Amino acid sequence: MFTKKSRTVATFVLASVAGLALAGCGAGDPSANAGGDGGGEERITIGVSVYDMSSFVTEGKEGIERYADENNIEILWNSAGLDVNTQASQVDQYITAGVDAIVVIPVQADSLQPQIAAAKAADIPFFDVNAALDSPDLTGSVQPDDVAAGEQEAQMMVDALEGKGNVIILQGPLGGSGEINRGKGIDNVLAQHPEMKVLAKDTANWKRDEAVNKVSNWISAFGDDIDGVIAQNDDMGLGALQALKEAGMTGVPIVGIDGIADGLEAVKNGDFVGTSLQNGTVELSAGVAYAAAVVRGEDVEENPIYLMPAITKDNVDEAIAHVVTERAAFLDQLTEMTNKNLKTGNIAYEGLTGQTE
Repeated sequence: MFTKKSRTVATFVLASVAGLALAGCGAGDPSANAGGDGGGEERITIGVSVYDMSSFVTEGKEGIERYADENNIEILWNSAGLDVNTQASQVDQYITAGVDAIVVIPVQADSLQPQIAAAKAADIPFFDVNAALDSPDLTGSVQPDDVAAGEQEAQMMVDALEGKGNVIILQGPLGGSGEINRGKGIDNVLAQHPEMKVLAKDTANWKRDEAVNKVSNWISAFGDDIDGVIAQNDDMGLGALQALKEAGMTGVPIVGIDGIADGLEAVKNGDFVGTSLQNGTVELSAGVAYAAAVVRGEDVEENPIYLMPAITKDNVDEAIAHVVTERAAFLDQLTEMTNKNLKTGNIAYEGLTGQTE
């Protein structure tokens, strides 16, 4: 069990901390009861810095806000815009402010070493969530199994092409743990199928518009030799889909990862073979919940892993209900689900067909 160190949270003076963006979740009287399962808990402040406002992070922010509102947590929020130096500055501001914990979705795995050391010296727990930081001094970690997700999407592509064909691969930001580990998983599977060839591989930085431009260039270079697209996230897969449609190329299988709303719809209508659900609402709320549990000295499983369920036409309607059509109801039971999952360690469980509790 972890124990909480007593701390006085410093007040942010916005005039002296340039560029600090605050998204106060449940802001107001620090002694107020925030309701939910955490209504009787001492109010804590967690500083969150994310790599960028992708579709995944945008969904996750809503989950964080709901969990924080119902569990007496104030969230200080910043997006780094894919800039390492910006993220370092944001974390420095949190340390200066004396927050109770810091949660980071890092831009790069090898970044923030001075900030981690400074937080440790200040007795501020530091957590990486969704993407890993290379440091032995982190307090805890909440990570997806990105290698398994890469293997899962690559196997979907192998099955779709019956083990033979030419693929292009869209990567996340180079040097990030998601790009590295999803890439490992893809390589693991393709290495077992020598008749699967990689025509081109490059980053589109998780972004849909960059993927449109990248794939358009590859279409100019390779044309009909492109048999399939492996995208390390759904946004890039959707960009590839747009580029293929603009070029008049139909029937090219695409696989992605994340299960954002548009990606799920692409699975449902057949534009994607499948995706792997990394429900940002579930994973990021679990990251903040884990950090809060550590600060409050609660007994939870250490460093839980998020195992992404495969999404195909067989279960896509259930995933769409959680992410889109019945989202309000899903958010209403998020705190109860998240707290239960923290106890079991199965933080990805949301009752989808194919998942085991």
